[in-house]
Amino acid sequence: MSKKPNFLLFITDQHRADWLGCAGHPVVRTPNIDAIAAKGTRFQDFHVALPVCMPNRASLFTGRMPSVHGLRHNGCLLSERANTFVDVLAAGGYATASIGKSHLQPFTDEPPLRKPDTVERLIPEAWKDDVGSYTKEEPASFDKPSDAPFETPYYGFQHVDMVTSHGDQCGGQYGQWFRETVPNWKELHDPVNELAHDYTCPQAYRTPVPEDKYPTAWIADKAVEYIKGRKDADDPFFAFVSFPDPHHPFNPPGKYWDMYDPDDFDVDLPFAAHENPTPAMLHERKMWEAGIEPAIPQMPFCANDQQVREAKALTAGMITMIDDHIGRVIDALKASGEYDNTVIIFTSDHGDYLGDFNLMLKGPIMLPSITRVPMIWSDPETRAEVQADTMASTIDISASILERAGFAPYNGMQGQSFLGALDGTQAHREEVMIEHNDGGPRMGFSKAVRARTLRSADWRMTVYAGEDWGELYDLNADPRECKNLWADPEYAMTKATLSMRLLDHLTYQMDESPRATRLA
Repeated sequence: MSKKPNFLLFITDQHRADWLGCAGHPVVRTPNIDAIAAKGTRFQDFHVALPVCMPNRASLFTGRMPSVHGLRHNGCLLSERANTFVDVLAAGGYATASIGKSHLQPFTDEPPLRKPDTVERLIPEAWKDDVGSYTKEEPASFDKPSDAPFETPYYGFQHVDMVTSHGDQCGGQYGQWFRETVPNWKELHDPVNELAHDYTCPQAYRTPVPEDKYPTAWIADKAVEYIKGRKDADDPFFAFVSFPDPHHPFNPPGKYWDMYDPDDFDVDLPFAAHENPTPAMLHERKMWEAGIEPAIPQMPFCANDQQVREAKALTAGMITMIDDHIGRVIDALKASGEYDNTVIIFTSDHGDYLGDFNLMLKGPIMLPSITRVPMIWSDPETRAEVQADTMASTIDISASILERAGFAPYNGMQGQSFLGALDGTQAHREEVMIEHNDGGPRMGFSKAVRARTLRSADWRMTVYAGEDWGELYDLNADPRECKNLWADPEYAMTKATLSMRLLDHLTYQMDESPRATRLA
């Protein structure tokens, strides 16, 4: 038995906090995740640092906000100069493994969607080129046999089983394996062979890929393989098991496609529920009414009620598939004899509008459906069911793991350990700041969004740089955020007070690393 605890961190992609059985969802079934929560602490008010994949994953690993660690929005990258909490664990004698989606570097080789820079610049950027190589997740890096090892260390990971992209045609080492082991892989990946269905929801795709060949199953297979392979190991381990679902496209395989009926789901927060929609919301509604589709599949859009129900049913199928495979990994952990020495963590990198005000996917409208995510911490020292109502952030996960492992955080880490709040009686954070940065304009904005949100138990305020409007919601009187009080003169003092609190948070967004090496 290891003296230091093992850590098994499960993470999903684009998974709302309220879409778990243990969170009270009336339809979706997640018995294995619920079982983790039944022997752990489930945070009720846990928010991301930024509700987009790459920046928030970098915040998870570094314990720093995107404006500090530098992976500001999708398409950027986390410098290999950056230390992560995984680096600390590895330096302290832990075996470290990343299994599934990492997304700390771009996994496409396509240029960003922006106007080309026509200015001839002798020096293009404020910083000289980083000396690191940042193509490890790009397609060309996987033009080799699947048993060829991934180049490590990778942000502290000594072992990597990489999955890139989303849906039924993920790449990385999974893509290599799929092409090598499935004789008719080209046929299964050809859209003309989509299985018949009558769904109308955009990005609803009935994949012919079998359940056991789908990325979710492969990731669980690799996690089980990793745990079994450590049978005689004496060192503790940290395993990051990352599923690309329930991210769009909506394509659960096999029985998971029709496991849920769209009629079992409600459109419980329709567009009409908002008393004074923001300009961005109105823009998306007008696009939908005009029949204008988003430029790329990653952009948010409006959907009609039936499409929302269909997307919910398919999302539920993807979540239940993940839950089934998490059960397999937990069974392998128990069979290995390490369950009683392993901290099990479950979270997600951000949420999905998933029908709130008839919106789908994610964007700069900072609804709790995209900023609030699941967070469960099941510790072998207690294995007791606890509900923590205090606020916490993705940046706090790193500091909490390091404290539990007995290691001090590095200088410059902004996260704060929440171990003291695991019993549900102590407060951790009274408020959180959430960033949002876009790589280009969307949702009706004339330029790339720079937004900052302050969220407490009582208020949510979002400021959009350069805009003459913002958002302010009284969460006690209006918990679903249906009445924007930003322009209401009665709340001018509240807005001013919250603005000062937000300013305080922004003042701390300075990199404290490295420390000064001389007096002056």
